[in-house]
Amino acid sequence: MMKEQRLQRMILVAGCCLAFGAAFANIGVVLVTGTSVSHLTGDISRLSMELSRSTPGIFSDALRVAAAAASFFLGAFLSGLLIHHPSLDLARPYGRTLIGIGLLFVVAAVLIVQFPVAGIALAAFACGLQNALATRYRGIVLRTTHVTGLITDFGITLGMSVRGLDVPAWKIVVPAMLSAAFFLGGAASSAIFFFSPIDPILSAGLVYVAAGIGWSIFKHVIAPRFGN
Repeated sequence: MMKEQRLQRMILVAGCCLAFGAAFANIGVVLVTGTSVSHLTGDISRLSMELSRSTPGIFSDALRVAAAAASFFLGAFLSGLLIHHPSLDLARPYGRTLIGIGLLFVVAAVLIVQFPVAGIALAAFACGLQNALATRYRGIVLRTTHVTGLITDFGITLGMSVRGLDVPAWKIVVPAMLSAAFFLGGAASSAIFFFSPIDPILSAGLVYVAAGIGWSIFKHVIAPRFGN
């Protein structure tokens, strides 16, 4: 029982870290290019509105949104093909995946100013790869690159609780924590972009790489020594 609780806490902490990281990288891309790479609803809606008015620069905007959407899909496809499992499986190559996501962000940071479409595509591919890593926490699907579903879950469960139904506290706390982590990631990225010389996309990539290396070391070197 204690091992199960420890695993659930680890899933929640990891989910919050990934939500923070995705928002951090996404805001960096938005501030440079105006295009989101972690969620597409807003950009696609804006593009459909601009198409009806033939807004100047519409071709460039369409190309960027199309690159983000296609690359996000391809990242999710590759994750589903090679990595994804509906529940946490520690045998899966999560460490290498985090390293790969980080390297994609690093290359995106290098390219994004001179070649924005290429940078957007790489960053969106990384986010699609991450989002398809979603696992289940007591039946809730933990998505970590956007908050629409999380806020929906939060609102539904909170409303049921206020109505007087018996709703476990974790069903309210989990989506609230993930949504808060996403918000904080975006706020931190924006603050760094405006008030420091640090590139948020590059720094996000380096942190992902470090996290992937750290997880791989823990999995293959430290955990076996403790019989886990």
